[in-house]
Amino acid sequence: MTRTPSKVGLAALQKRIGYRFQHSDLLVQALTHRSAARINNERLEFIGDSVVNHVVAVALFEKFPEVSEGELSRRRTHFVRGSFLAQIAIEWSLGEHLILGTGERKSGGRHRDSILGDAVEAIAGAILLDSDLRQAAEVVFRWFETALEEAAEKVDRDPKTQLQEWLQARQHPLPEYTLVSTAGPDHDQTFLVACKIKPFEKSFPGEGRSRREAEQDAASAALAGLEHE
Repeated sequence: MTRTPSKVGLAALQKRIGYRFQHSDLLVQALTHRSAARINNERLEFIGDSVVNHVVAVALFEKFPEVSEGELSRRRTHFVRGSFLAQIAIEWSLGEHLILGTGERKSGGRHRDSILGDAVEAIAGAILLDSDLRQAAEVVFRWFETALEEAAEKVDRDPKTQLQEWLQARQHPLPEYTLVSTAGPDHDQTFLVACKIKPFEKSFPGEGRSRREAEQDAASAALAGLEHE
């Protein structure tokens, strides 16, 4: 038998989320895992995924006007991945409010990143349905605001410098950048560069309008890949 969170518990959760629902049944649905009921949070998660991606994409676009499209995409992936969303859920103590089936409860579903992250997206979707896109975007932005500000503070160090510092801190050799190809007329060339990280036997591609820009893009890809591992 599943247990619905108490009114007191839901009120406390809404305070942490930063939004008070007009229709509390939407919040309850957002907290309901598919293992617990036929009407669950999967459809809300579908909507919420779009809301979260939209909010993060716009925020990154505005905060980093000089960053390439590829780098913006990589930064967005960092913020919207399940493990990052799970950290937001942990800050809210969301796990204790989840409505799970018996099997998921016994197997530790309240602490699983995938379930927590999906619930955060479902809550974003529920807020959208309970209000409108403008209000939902404002609420969701606040969830990421601190992390986005921290990312903005690091932007002064370009990706090549960050990658060099990352490798040196772990006593690894410096990366090697190789020009793979160029394409297009002389006045509008595109450069493709590979960044090779010897200790990991990996090579990361980068693209840009100059060799320097391509190397920065490759370094950014390497950082994202290494930090993910």
